Amino acid sequence: MASLPIICLTGPTAAGKSAATLALARRWPLEIINVDSATIYRGMDIGTAKPSTEEQAQVPQHLLDIRDPTQSYSAAEFRNDALTLIAAIQARGRIPLLAGGTMLYYKALRDGLDDLPQADPALRADLEARAAQAGWPALHAELAKLDPVTAARLAPNDSQRIQRALEICLLSGQPMSALLGKKKKKEAAPGHMSTAGDVAQDSTADAAAHRYITISLEPSDRLRLHERIAQRFDMMLAAGLVEEVRTLRARGDLHPNLPSVRCVGYRQFWDHLDGTIDLAEARERGIAATRQLAKRQITWLRAQPDRTIIDCLAGNAVAQVIDACAPLLD
Repeated sequence: MASLPIICLTGPTAAGKSAATLALARRWPLEIINVDSATIYRGMDIGTAKPSTEEQAQVPQHLLDIRDPTQSYSAAEFRNDALTLIAAIQARGRIPLLAGGTMLYYKALRDGLDDLPQADPALRADLEARAAQAGWPALHAELAKLDPVTAARLAPNDSQRIQRALEICLLSGQPMSALLGKKKKKEAAPGHMSTAGDVAQDSTADAAAHRYITISLEPSDRLRLHERIAQRFDMMLAAGLVEEVRTLRARGDLHPNLPSVRCVGYRQFWDHLDGTIDLAEARERGIAATRQLAKRQITWLRAQPDRTIIDCLAGNAVAQVIDACAPLLD
């Protein structure tokens, strides 16, 4: 099994990845490694379109329900977990399938990680407290003084990225853009050899030892994907999404600055339950945010030349995915 390529089944939200994943599992002895930054959270099932109990019973699935909504989960943690799982699945004589739409996780797994300071919980808590008082645009303005290059490419309310960029500046004493620039220059230098620090970025299972094949479900018609997104969002509402958010709020230990609450759908209905917007407005904002997410996913995918594209709107899309995998896995 270790000689087989690692299949990455990806695509924007609502592209039909779950149906294709289950179809593949009926054909080959697969185990799924979920590449999703939202389904990691316990108690967040409806709004994340988490595989149902029945679907999980059909095929082993990993990296679901591994964090409480109060906790964070980094791309580095995903990379280490995924590499460990790949090795364990292959050792069982089965085939790992990476499936999901969190593109940062794919990048971390395939390309490695930048040599940047690790997260500091105390500093993050301080930044979140300051943002709660002054707002993220104020912290964006602070970042613009410390790292104008990074600030210029971030929206004033992009809380997660602003927080990380400020954290790096404050921990390292250098702008994040400068640190990334040094890494690129070092890698481009003639005769560059990996250092112990470079090697330390790899877990015991070496990502470079794997051959990754990306199969991407992408829409031939963006408007039809938007229709799918709206239909799926309404299905989530009918299934009890608002009540799910209400249950999370009732815990008393969650707040809008947490990555879990910032997930698409959750933050809009959190605002609704705060009384700032009505249900109809929350629905419209949730659908719009999901469309924006899909747009970012598609933009990232189009920058990846080495992928097999399948029209997710085609009536035989699932069959095409199976046909694309057959020469690699049979």
